[in-house]
Amino acid sequence: MASLHDQLGGLVYSTEQGKTCPDCREPIDHCSCEAASEQERLATLDGIIRIRRETSGRKGKGVTTISGIPLTSAELKTLAKSLKKRCGTGGAVKDGVIEIQGDHRETLKQALTSLGYQVKLAGG
Repeated sequence: MASLHDQLGGLVYSTEQGKTCPDCREPIDHCSCEAASEQERLATLDGIIRIRRETSGRKGKGVTTISGIPLTSAELKTLAKSLKKRCGTGGAVKDGVIEIQGDHRETLKQALTSLGYQVKLAGG
């Protein structure tokens, strides 16, 4: 792990280039860190979409999470929007995982299998 001095010692702004990325030290316009992390996330997926119900860290409120979808973040947002509309609830996309409020596992399984994905109900 890098020391605190190394973590805080990077260039953040330059009068010639403007803001710079703290990871690759390139100008924000030429930074490719986000695209590289997106490609890395897609490479680790096994092709099976897992749907589970979670309540941990949400004060007892249940959400249905969908993980393992092999889509880019922009495509994930559009898929999440259509799934939320089908369930009639709210939700969000966080770190490649779609969260739908409430317990909608069966509805989501039917919707995703109709789109041609291989789906598993994970958890209890």
